[in-house]
Amino acid sequence: MSDFRLKVFYTVAKRLNFTKAAAELFITQPAVTKHIHELEKQFGVKLFERNGSRISLTPAGELLLQHATKIFAAYRDMDYEMASLSHRYSGMFRIGASTTIAQYVLPSILAQFNKRYADIRLEMGISNTEQVEQALAADTIDLGVIEGHTKNNLFKYTRFIKDELVLVVKAGHPLVRKQAITINELVKQPLLLREPGSGTLEVLSHALKPKGISLSDLNIEMQLGSTESMKLYIQNADVAAFLSVHSIFHELQQNRFSIIDVNGLSIERYFYFIQKKGQEGGLSELFADFAFSYNFR
Repeated sequence: MSDFRLKVFYTVAKRLNFTKAAAELFITQPAVTKHIHELEKQFGVKLFERNGSRISLTPAGELLLQHATKIFAAYRDMDYEMASLSHRYSGMFRIGASTTIAQYVLPSILAQFNKRYADIRLEMGISNTEQVEQALAADTIDLGVIEGHTKNNLFKYTRFIKDELVLVVKAGHPLVRKQAITINELVKQPLLLREPGSGTLEVLSHALKPKGISLSDLNIEMQLGSTESMKLYIQNADVAAFLSVHSIFHELQQNRFSIIDVNGLSIERYFYFIQKKGQEGGLSELFADFAFSYNFR
């Protein structure tokens, strides 16, 4: 079996879409179909169930995907270890990052890493903390960078950099005159929150619990799926939101946002690197070491 044919199967199995797989592999959709048919002929089994335009893996397809995942992981380890003998690093490295980190922390690190290790092909997917952990468990990424409190025994968690969630309003908001509010005032204040599954939402819930406050006690105006959408909303409404201090650096410099202190409430957290236990090392360790040296701490 050719490695490329297996790669075609692997890509289709992960995307469950022939068109998307063809685009990712830079080949035509008929070529993708041809490779899958050849694999099915070789093994004498169907790998996909087809229902109109939708496809799903058969039990045989699920089994082949398990083996393909292990094979490509072994290839990545081989590329790294062989290159490291001559201090030359190459191969594919896939990162999954939760939204705040992907937008405001990692881009500058990725740019510098790419300059230093030009032969390593980087891919980064952006989703919330829960989805990053699911991707790591499914071996569709090599390293996760998350912002939540979740602790899963499948993973090794390593502290990256410190962050703080702060209550943010636009310049000109009535709260700016007060500069600080009480917990009771916070509960009455219209708030934007992140979506369920977000690490930011989980950290906020964890911080409010000792104060006897649950998320359901808050005056939630809306839940949004990204920090950028929350920032744009804040600029156009008299609402407040808990955001990472990393995400509002430019707005604070330009005096477009203000931070409102909440008496007795400090929400500090760490961003974490996560890896599957037993899969430490390789390009993941190389990237993490590079990021640690980036002078955030």
